Amino acid sequence: MHAPLSPPCHGVVPVRGNRRRREGYQLGPGDRLRVAVYRHERLSGESTLDATGTLVMPLLGAIPADGLTPRELELEIEEQLQDDGYLRAPHVGIEVMTHRPFYILGEVSRPGEYEHVSGMTLVNAVALAGGYTYRADRTGVTISRGHCVREATAATKVLPGAVIRVPARFF
Repeated sequence: MHAPLSPPCHGVVPVRGNRRRREGYQLGPGDRLRVAVYRHERLSGESTLDATGTLVMPLLGAIPADGLTPRELELEIEEQLQDDGYLRAPHVGIEVMTHRPFYILGEVSRPGEYEHVSGMTLVNAVALAGGYTYRADRTGVTISRGHCVREATAATKVLPGAVIRVPARFF
């Protein structure tokens, strides 16, 4: 029996204020970021998002970043620096230094946690895990991120934080 699938997991989702979240890489706990505030080296640096997906910055304190794209986080930091009176026209850049891992479970030779590589597909992920076992149901593979569960094909993109489940087939 296959895992139940969630409703479509793409499109535009509302976020705080009048901004809207777009598809793209969404930040989450464990991502290591480089934050650059133009001409303000003391506000710049590297940091890892904590278990709740929060970034801690000088002057601003805790900034919720879980689920935001890097660009949305840049805008959020710029807005806070300006609204709180610290800078007049701040320019912020965010670079993701290290993505969080992905996980592969079930009928693969070496289930577990693996480092994410940009552009990774299901085929790449299964290869890292040593390939399918003889019992693997290759047509029932699912990938989940958060509450989103999708059926996967060989060409399905694997994003950081994804959980890949490879079920067993019954003869």
